[in-house]
Amino acid sequence: MRTGTELLSGVTVPLVTPMDPGGQPSAAASLALLEAMHAAGVRRLMLLGSNGEGPLIPTAAFAPFVADVVAHWRSLSESGVVTVNVTAPGTLDAVGRATIAADAGADALVMSPPIYFHHRDVEIVDHYAALAGSGLPVIAYNAPRYSNPITDAVLDGLLELEHVVGIKDSSGDLAFLTQLVARGRRRPGFAVSQGAETKLAAALDAGADGITPGIANIAPGLSLQLAGAHAAGQRDQAQRLQARITELTKIHTIRPGTPTVKEILAQRSLCPPHVAPPLRRCDEAERHALHEFITPHEDQLLRPVKGSAA
Repeated sequence: MRTGTELLSGVTVPLVTPMDPGGQPSAAASLALLEAMHAAGVRRLMLLGSNGEGPLIPTAAFAPFVADVVAHWRSLSESGVVTVNVTAPGTLDAVGRATIAADAGADALVMSPPIYFHHRDVEIVDHYAALAGSGLPVIAYNAPRYSNPITDAVLDGLLELEHVVGIKDSSGDLAFLTQLVARGRRRPGFAVSQGAETKLAAALDAGADGITPGIANIAPGLSLQLAGAHAAGQRDQAQRLQARITELTKIHTIRPGTPTVKEILAQRSLCPPHVAPPLRRCDEAERHALHEFITPHEDQLLRPVKGSAA
């Protein structure tokens, strides 16, 4: 079983999910994006998270998509990491998704506390304990915007579960992140990754092992450079790169969320613009505004691989 440090160090891209026009995930439509990510230096992917529209995708559609994406990523990067988000409203559905991810060859599972209902802390810990039978390490995903938060009591319980090897925190609360780092270090191999895009450098300063920024879907190089600069002790350079990333996140003032990211990738022939219903793709005015916004940042953006078989 891989450790959290192996799974979460450096940069993980929470990959968008390329889809067919009906909103079903399409591994075939993912090839150009996967090859461009590999060429840019990305080695860690997370599938079916919030950027990947995971909660909107039926469990029945998971298996072929995850298996084919994992297989293609392995063909590009033999030692590359693929984690799969299995977040669901209830434990039985999460376990079903976890079984599919394990059978598909994923390296680890990612899971938020159960969504929709408010649950007691002990119930949330039970939810994570139920994944022990998957045989895969589990990364807890703190996304209080979408699910029950990971409280101090929940964290106590998670740190007692051997198969929970790390936490991805997207709360944006640096004080809480610092606490996660300090407490996680009491367990060898336990790791913490930060997903709040405007606080990546600050999170690394606070001791996070890695970052998982959604904006890396369109500009992975900036995040890779930021992590590299921080590791080299180049804090001023890391702050400059953070400023560039923060500027790019203003795409979400035009239209928040994954449809915006997919539209930018579609304009670069890297991903279809289709999204899972009830989401709608960007309209004509939004597409024009995004094109206008992104043009000055062209040198920072992900590029298709020339001669790609995709």
